Amino acid sequence: MIVPLTHVLILAAILFSLGLVCTLVWRSNVIMLLIGIEIMLNAAMLVFVGGSNYWGMADGQVFALMIMAMTSAEVSLALALVVYLHRRRNTVDVDEFRELQDGNENIP
Repeated sequence: MIVPLTHVLILAAILFSLGLVCTLVWRSNVIMLLIGIEIMLNAAMLVFVGGSNYWGMADGQVFALMIMAMTSAEVSLALALVVYLHRRRNTVDVDEFRELQDGNENIP
């Protein structure tokens, strides 16, 4: 059964909006922020694959594989950072990590 492109785009729009809401509502929690970004990237990947199927070209599927590789690297680095920061501060609240911002204002 072939799924129409409009259904794929509607599903991707719903997923992207859910990821955006997750990112904006729970932006103080690092883990929920990462989950929201992953949902938005998955929505973009769904659009690439749906468009690739609709136009009969493999370009979108290649981009989807690139997004998968990028997100796996991003997740592994981000979760390692979250584990390190949780061990150091015993929290995953973003507001507790304000001192990790650019420290150039203290340099003369």
